[in-house]
Amino acid sequence: MLKFTERGVYCPQADVYIDPWEPVERAIVTHGHSDHARRGMGRYLCHQHTALILRSRLGVDIVIQELAYQQAVSINGVRISLHPAGHIIGSAQVRLAYKGEVWVVSGDYKCVNDGVSIPYEPVPCHHFVTESTFGLPIYRFPQPGAVFSEINGWWAQNAAEGTNTVLLGYALGKSQVILRHLDTSIGPIFLHGAVANANAVLASAGYQFPGDYLIPETGRQTVKGAAIVAPPSALNTSWLRKLMPYRIALCSGWMQLRGTRRRKGVDRGFVLSDHADWDQLNRAVIATGAGDVYVTHGYEGPFARWLRDQHGLQASEVHLRGAATVEDEL
Repeated sequence: MLKFTERGVYCPQADVYIDPWEPVERAIVTHGHSDHARRGMGRYLCHQHTALILRSRLGVDIVIQELAYQQAVSINGVRISLHPAGHIIGSAQVRLAYKGEVWVVSGDYKCVNDGVSIPYEPVPCHHFVTESTFGLPIYRFPQPGAVFSEINGWWAQNAAEGTNTVLLGYALGKSQVILRHLDTSIGPIFLHGAVANANAVLASAGYQFPGDYLIPETGRQTVKGAAIVAPPSALNTSWLRKLMPYRIALCSGWMQLRGTRRRKGVDRGFVLSDHADWDQLNRAVIATGAGDVYVTHGYEGPFARWLRDQHGLQASEVHLRGAATVEDEL
């Protein structure tokens, strides 16, 4: 029922693409990150919270059909519904059913509850399209609760020494998870403009996160000992240098690899990801009951071979031209 084309994952029966990377008439968007949601589509279909993000990023005049989770629509006989992916707020798996055949396209997902997004739910299907950003056995992440305790302990130590704490995480998704779990009793929290803008968009859906926008006029004495949440793009910028003295940490699944912290030039690395690690990927694939699995976005070859050899599945690697590189997934 689905084809992997130059424009993206395509369903001919419904004449709709999923996360296309070129302009098409109908696009289903799994979530609001820029490597999955692009400009120029005639019509968009997505979760209602993703719609807020798309209008903020792509313009208020775009045409969007919004769905709640589990709500279904029928297009040319194809029943389409969205299901929680647990990746970021509004992220969704796409279920397509036609004449008894069911496909599920995962988009990006994680199987642990981050306390912010609606947790991932396995969706039974015959064919499953899975990401593989961390599709190698080396990627086995610690429990998020333990990571948040480490982050708060490090912040408290820095604050006691009169040093600012800069936490780098993607402005949409990672930053909101970090903010949800910061211990506000330690000190004030400030936000880079990109994070503040993302929070403002999500506030219209009822999401509230601590922290104040760090404007140029904010007194440096006010910031002393604070936690400052910013995107990785803030690293080595004049904006960041004005916040000295500080210690800086990168929050990413790539911190699992030795040497990444040193290579990025930061003081600490916390293993915190919005993607499924190796064990989560395996559990997710098996839980669908799918006999056919298509592996995209990451370590396609190794993970597909593992699914064939260890689980006896019909697993194929699919290289999608618009997929982000691993370094884009920080």
